[in-house]
Order: sequence, then C-alpha cells, then structure tokens
Amino acid sequence: MKKILGTSLLLVGIIALGQSKDDSIRFRKISTEILNNGKGYTELRELTKTIGHRLSGSEAYEKSVKWAEQKLRDAGADKVWLQEVMIPVWERGKESLHIKSSDGKWKSLKMLSLGNSEGTGGKDISGEIIMVKSMEEYDKLSPEIVKDKIVFFNYAFSQSFIETFKGYGDAAKYRTTAASLTAKKGGKFAVIRSLSSAFDDVPHTGAMRYEDKVTKVPAVAIGSTTADELEALLKNQKITAKLNSNCGMKGEKLSHSVIGEITGKKDQSVIVVGGHLDSWDVGEGAHDDGAGIVQSIEVLRTFKKLGIPNNHTIRVVCFANEENGVKGGIQYGKTVKENNEKHLFAIESDAGGFAPRGIALDMDDAKRKQIQSWSKLFLPYGVYNFEERFSGTDLYPLHDMGIPAAELMPDSQRYFDIHHTEEDTFEKVNRRELLLGAAAMTQLIYMIDKNW
Repeated sequence: MKKILGTSLLLVGIIALGQSKDDSIRFRKISTEILNNGKGYTELRELTKTIGHRLSGSEAYEKSVKWAEQKLRDAGADKVWLQEVMIPVWERGKESLHIKSSDGKWKSLKMLSLGNSEGTGGKDISGEIIMVKSMEEYDKLSPEIVKDKIVFFNYAFSQSFIETFKGYGDAAKYRTTAASLTAKKGGKFAVIRSLSSAFDDVPHTGAMRYEDKVTKVPAVAIGSTTADELEALLKNQKITAKLNSNCGMKGEKLSHSVIGEITGKKDQSVIVVGGHLDSWDVGEGAHDDGAGIVQSIEVLRTFKKLGIPNNHTIRVVCFANEENGVKGGIQYGKTVKENNEKHLFAIESDAGGFAPRGIALDMDDAKRKQIQSWSKLFLPYGVYNFEERFSGTDLYPLHDMGIPAAELMPDSQRYFDIHHTEEDTFEKVNRRELLLGAAAMTQLIYMIDKNW
C-alpha cells in the first residue's frame, strides 16, 4: 500500500502543469542525493560547535568567514570571494536586572539587553516600574506619569496566528520602539516581554533602534514566566527595578560577506541562494541562520555532484550583518547595481531549519503563476504553500531593483520558542528536516535555471 501511494504521489508530480516526467525524476534524484549524502548537517555541527554564535564584529564572526570560504570551495564552487562590508559593532558586556518588592529584598531576573541598545555605563539605574499591555495604553500615559519611571511593555506574543511569523510581526514593534517611546516621555529605561511563542523563562534578544534626536535609554527583554510574575506583583504593590549594563555600540569595522558560484553554461545571468552568516551573541545561531547557510551551500554542492548542467550562474551568498544592520544585503545590492549585473532570481533561507512547507514568492504575478504551476512537483516532498508574498531580509535591496525574490518557508511552530535565545543550538535541528529544506531550494533553483 505504501509503495502504491508513493507511486501515486510521483505521478501527481509528473503530470504537474506544463512539467515533464524528466522534472519529476530530477526532483527525486536531488532529494535522494541530499538525504543520503548531504553534508549540511555535519557542517552545521562544525559551524555551531567549533565557532558558536557569530555576532557581527566579533572574532567568532571572522572565523566563520574563513569557514564559509573553505566550505564553498569544498562544495565545488568555480569562484569564491569575500565582499567587503562596513558593519556596526555592538558589544553586550556584563549586565544584570534586579527588582525590589515590599519585603525590601532585591531579586535577580533573567534578562538580555536588546541588540544595539545602549547600556548604563556600568552604573546602577533604578526607578519604579509602570506596566502597559499595549501601545494604545502607553499612548494614554502623560509624560508626568512616565518621567523617571521604568516602563514595562507587557505585550504577549499572540497565540491566535497559525503562522507564527505573523505573531512575531505583530509583537515586533514593541522590541524596536520601546526605548525611544520611553525616552520621549522621560522614562529611564524600557523592559519588554520577549517575542516568544513559548511559555518559559528564556529571554529573547533582537534588534531595536533609536529615533533620531531622542535620548538613547537602555532596553532589555525578560522571559514570559518572569513577565507574568512581574505583572502579578505589580497588581498589589510598587516594584523598583535596577539595571546595570555595559552594552553599547563601538563604531564600525571592515568585515565581509562570503560568495561562491558555479558559472553558467549558457550565460552569466545570476541566480542567488543564500542565508546570513552572523547570529546573535547567545546560543549557537543554529536555526538562525546557520541552517540557511549550510542549506545554500548544499544547493551548489548538489548541482556539482549530480552534474546538473546549469544554464545560468548559481551563486551562494553568505550575507554579513543581517541581525543588527543588514549591511551585507545592502552592500550586495549596491554592488549588483553598480556593476549592472543581471540577476534572474534570489531566494534566502532565514526562517529556521525545520521541515519545509512552502516558498514565499515576492515578484510580479506572471512569475508567481509560473512557479505556482510547478507546485505539484513539490507535493511529494511536503512543500505545498506558494501563496505568501514576501522574501528574505537580505534580499530587499534586490527586490527593490525589480529582481524576483523568495524565501523558504519551513514549519514555523517551534521557531519562536528559541529565536534569538541561548536555546538556539545544534541539538534543536533535525537532520532530515534541515536537508529537506536544502532539497526544496535545489529543486526550485533547478526549475528556475531550466525555464528562465
């Protein structure tokens, strides 16, 4: 029965709109090669366990540049080079957050400063906490109420969205704007509830930004459990918070994105597949975005290993500085424009190494419909959703130039449990799920290269 079902699924792929039996056979060969011989999982272990987290500007990031350069050569790239990028340097340093309730005792809370936040210069800053549960609630507070206070933005990640990236997008404004909103009304610093789909006590970091001409006050995140406990305390008493942190921006430095390609046999038009090489300075950056890096390298390796005669140049880009500046993506787009380099398509994997479920398509309707007409070829591999319209953050500069862009869409249910935390480790990645994502990207690139 299982054999018959498998045959039926293959036939569905074979009769996909406008596609041939050869395409279905090629899809199967790609999947078989990657699942049996793919190196992405072992390479991810090497990246995460020997280098670890890779914050832009850190020594570890520079080690990862050399690592990626060698892996692209090992994968069979015809050409590998480093693209210079000026990146912002942010350092965390030592940090602590304490609260004092009516018993007069100080209690330490698990916390993380938000990325790009300024700290306290190693000094204690304290004040009474006031809590709001929405932007609308905060907007109603007068500056007199907020002045010299600590503002706790206790907005919970919505559990209502089935697609958790929508929940993340809904809550993200609190992380990016809390510090400046607090400063505008005279507050001392901001505390946010982490952007987490989990009910645990793990704080999540992530980028925030300051508005121009607004005082730069610190911003930190606490886990869901701590947020709930703090809310309960605030209902019955005044709570004082004390922050001591040494984080802050340390200027800029020269760094690199890593690029490798196999030259097109027909022309030099470029198809990009990529991820971002940097990560936050907690955890190991396994799902975000070590997974996308090794999947992208796997695409190139598979084309070489199977001897697929690529018509166009297939280029892997390991982008620098996605997490707190997107400078790698911006520089890549700038270089493409300056060199008048023709790009046909670009896809990024930056949503975790979980099982692939779809591919978001950010392009004109004609191109979308063409790719959607191939969807039945992907069904045997669990990839079915081609309806979303967005692309990877590093690809925005290319998309703005009119280049069709896309992003791999893995199953999202567990991603925001560990996103930007100490929990984002190699052990959280499943080998088959990771490699199936690489297979889906390789299959798509094969179709793009053949038909565009």
